[in-house]
Amino acid sequence: MSEFVLLVGLLAATVRGAAPLVLAALGGLLSERSGIVDIGLEGKMLASAFAAAATAAVTGSAWAGLAMGIAASVLVALVHGFACVTHAGNQVVSGMALNITMSGLTALLGYAWFHQGGQTPLLGEGARFAPIDLPGAAALARVPGIGLAYDEIVSGQNVLVYLAAAAVPVVAWLVARTRFGLRVRAVGENPAAVDTAGVSVAATRYLAVTASGVMCGLAGAYLSIAHHASFIRDMTAGKGYLALAALIFGQWRPVPTLGACLLFAFADAAQARLQGTPLPVVGVVPVQLIQAIPYALTVCLLAGFVGRAVAPRAIGVPYVKAP
Repeated sequence: MSEFVLLVGLLAATVRGAAPLVLAALGGLLSERSGIVDIGLEGKMLASAFAAAATAAVTGSAWAGLAMGIAASVLVALVHGFACVTHAGNQVVSGMALNITMSGLTALLGYAWFHQGGQTPLLGEGARFAPIDLPGAAALARVPGIGLAYDEIVSGQNVLVYLAAAAVPVVAWLVARTRFGLRVRAVGENPAAVDTAGVSVAATRYLAVTASGVMCGLAGAYLSIAHHASFIRDMTAGKGYLALAALIFGQWRPVPTLGACLLFAFADAAQARLQGTPLPVVGVVPVQLIQAIPYALTVCLLAGFVGRAVAPRAIGVPYVKAP
């Protein structure tokens, strides 16, 4: 029974850890299916996390923080779109520049505004999203097996976790079944043909980049006002890059991308529990080596599968309309 309790706790932590990865990866999916490389996921998440925590600390409202976090992320996304769509700039360079800029800017503003070493004040009740107890969770908690799993894994999550779960089928439907999704996919494959058909390539890509900003805004706000209770410098800790890796591993499709995010989140949850735990034969493994497990897994998976991943044909290629 104790092993089952540990497994349930590990799976619950996996769900919580996967939420920001799923949201950011789905945002990157929309952007990259339109042909815009979205390495700037990390920077957008950082901007959102800081703006959400700062706003929530001042207003005392988690919803105000979420709105401001989304707005900050969309602003960063539009800067990326302006560089890459309007001025046909290098998309990788633009994304990395935004990541570096947001890493420094959020810390600088944190120092200047709150004088707490780059952090924001701890958020009280109402200023962060609390866990939600679903109907029947308390009664089922006493039922062995499925009751405990329902209470710990399904119930007791915050609203952004449920939103991340709902976003997967919504984005899948949006990409595969709507006119907007058809245009996004077409622009990512053959922008010249789309332009010839009278559809604006630039407008479609701007919409896709903006949608990515909204999703990354949700992911960043989750980190600072839902999963944690303040903003900490560089609190994304590479999650934007993990989301990008999950997107590539999922071959730019929503459901496989969800699976990759869950796998990375499971590895992260497992490494947190393995720290300081003696392992058979080898004994206690250094903490730094344990912490590297999710990133080592990412490298191994990409090294083994990235060659099989078929990216949109026009990804990373600026479209310049013929005169």
